Amino acid sequence: MQAAAAATFLLSVALAAPFAAAWWHADATVWPYALASALAETAYVVALAAAYRAGEVSFVYPLTRGVAPVLTLAVAAALLGHRPSAAEAAGVVLVAGGVLLVRGPGGRGETRALLLAAATAAAIAAYTLVDRAGIHRAGALPYFVLVLAGPSLVAPALAGGRAVRRELGWPTLGAAAANLGSFALGLLALRHAPAAPVLAVRSSSVVLATLLAGRVLAERVGRARIAGSVLVVGGVALLAR
Repeated sequence: MQAAAAATFLLSVALAAPFAAAWWHADATVWPYALASALAETAYVVALAAAYRAGEVSFVYPLTRGVAPVLTLAVAAALLGHRPSAAEAAGVVLVAGGVLLVRGPGGRGETRALLLAAATAAAIAAYTLVDRAGIHRAGALPYFVLVLAGPSLVAPALAGGRAVRRELGWPTLGAAAANLGSFALGLLALRHAPAAPVLAVRSSSVVLATLLAGRVLAERVGRARIAGSVLVVGGVALLAR
């Protein structure tokens, strides 16, 4: 999985680079934001890879995608003067309940995986908040290349060059194109909406990922974990209002 993700990063940047160069638009003020986002993206790649080694996808993914919007809201409230609404407060409660169900009774799920998932969520919240400001200073594709240049170098180094080369092929190319499209659309959305709702909508794949982890990866996904994933999605939906 780590090698496939690394290959996807490489191909995504390779696909975007020619178009970014042809339609280059970036103000000089974009560089601090691009660097900060690249560092946060790199931290995300490292933390996520470690989290998936320590825990199951159906455990890690709902936690990272559910906690990230909550952290984004907390930063907005603490530093940007945002006043959380009743719906947002209810969303936080739902996400917290979902996380407890995903983790399982008695704290099922390794503590290391939980901490790494929290670190991953913090990285997601960080680069989303930075991108909210940075995307106004560059075109979507140039910004994409600037931000993912760092992770596209770090991820293959972590996975190993030989393992990454084995993953290169048409399926990975398709995944890279999808990654490029989703990332670019996410950046464009950040131009027109606050960070928390955009991040919440991007987290709506939690239930699907949990179900696929049970089907494709043969993980033991029980009703409690599925219910927890549904609660997480409900919580991020309220945060998106």
